[in-house]
Amino acid sequence: MHSRPGRVAIHEQFAADGFEYMFGNPGTVEQGFLDALGESDLQYVLTLHETVAVGMADGYARAGQRPGLVQLHSSVGLGNAVGMLYQAKRGGSPLVVLVGDAGVRYDAMDAQMAADLVGMARPVTKHATRVTDPSSVLRVLRRAVRTAMTPPCGPVVVVLPADVLDAPNHEPVVPTTIPSTRVAPEPAVVADVASRLLEGERRLVLVGDGVAAAGAQRELTAVAEQLGAPVWGVNSSEVNFDTGHRLYGGELGHMFGSVSEGVVRDADSVLIVGTYVFPEVFPNLASPFHPDARIVHVDLDAAEIGKNFPVDVGVVADPKLTLAALAAELWRQRPAGPGPDRFPAGAEPRRPEPAEPEGLLGRFARALGERVEDLVVFDEALTASPEVLRGLPPRYPGRFFQTRGGSLGVGIPGALGAKLARPDEPVVGFTGDGASMYTIQALWTAARYGIDAAFVVCNNGRYRLLDHNLEQYRAEQGVAPHDFPEAFDLRGPDIGFAELAEAMGVAGLRVRTCGDVDAAVEAVLTRPGPLLVDVAVE
Repeated sequence: MHSRPGRVAIHEQFAADGFEYMFGNPGTVEQGFLDALGESDLQYVLTLHETVAVGMADGYARAGQRPGLVQLHSSVGLGNAVGMLYQAKRGGSPLVVLVGDAGVRYDAMDAQMAADLVGMARPVTKHATRVTDPSSVLRVLRRAVRTAMTPPCGPVVVVLPADVLDAPNHEPVVPTTIPSTRVAPEPAVVADVASRLLEGERRLVLVGDGVAAAGAQRELTAVAEQLGAPVWGVNSSEVNFDTGHRLYGGELGHMFGSVSEGVVRDADSVLIVGTYVFPEVFPNLASPFHPDARIVHVDLDAAEIGKNFPVDVGVVADPKLTLAALAAELWRQRPAGPGPDRFPAGAEPRRPEPAEPEGLLGRFARALGERVEDLVVFDEALTASPEVLRGLPPRYPGRFFQTRGGSLGVGIPGALGAKLARPDEPVVGFTGDGASMYTIQALWTAARYGIDAAFVVCNNGRYRLLDHNLEQYRAEQGVAPHDFPEAFDLRGPDIGFAELAEAMGVAGLRVRTCGDVDAAVEAVLTRPGPLLVDVAVE
């Protein structure tokens, strides 16, 4: 049987599984398998911080619908990456994360950088493990790929001790098999779901990224139209439902449970698809649903169904197949009858709003949308997102990706990863001034590899989201309005984003007046190489 060191064998396995890139920041304990990179076709993408590596892999996995491969340096590198791994776990991004380790032989020594790496990774990953035997290196790597890519997807950490990789490896190389989860519910279950939903007169549909993961947008639209129900995004960071559709309601908040309660409390029939409820920092402890509501939850993740609040019917099945069957059954049970005569109070579909004064960011986004149709947007604009999305509404699957999970700093690296996954399409990432500084060194990676993406910094000079959240808190606590804490202010000194970009080899522009907008949009669409645009937000 073919023998070679494990550090060489792993690259053979990566090739068999079709990996193109490894995102990482190198360290001494990984030197063996990084040295073997020269014998493979895998491209190592050097980042200057581990959060950038994970953020790029996250964007790559989401835009490419394939696993992202990451290398981290032992305990310190894993520690640096924890926040972004949490983002990937919450968002269900399929990542295979390799963490270096000095060696099994040193376990008793409490040596430098020694730590329980599996224990560190477990809370922020779908699965974490350590290879301890040279005869199971490739077996564990294939298991990691399969686990990461099997819904519910998520990041998997594999700790690779150097002495295990240096030992002879005799394992065969075979491509990883990803099991199919395209399972449909029994017809009797579908009939029961349809009848329950049709019993209600104030129907509501709540959706999340499980719809996009299953490619079920068309089937969801058919069900919503059959029910005459408004559709609201819950844990929704991709295009799960066309935001221009007449039944689109909006997005629930990610901070306060009272926001979600205001939308769902009047509905008497609720269909939940591809999301957990509810993804808020301060959720309601009591059920926000009407006591008599009929609630149906469809998801491939059985753990999320009825996890926080009871449901009447839970269906563990593929959303695409389930919604297709449900649309047919709804038509069979009510082929041409009248729909509900009203929507749930608070959940009405969005209506055209009076035009608001357009700021520089809104003008920039609108001008960009008017110039290009196939734009891929990675959105971490946070409080500036509404202005961005008025000009660039998310309507088409695969062209919009938003931050998820709560970790700041994914905007620039996420856009870079998306561009590597979709090299023939224009990619623009939007981020905040505060968020960008978590991973601003990603610009250096963009310059090093000539990644032709644009990055827009929505610059309001402060952590604006904290202002909004503090206003809500003060109102709840009966605290009179007063100045916001100085800690929320990012001015004094002002951050020179264009200068930072130039220092790392990326062209930088400022948009400070209406006259700057057209030239900036032209540069985004025509200038070769990476570009940063610093836009003042009023």
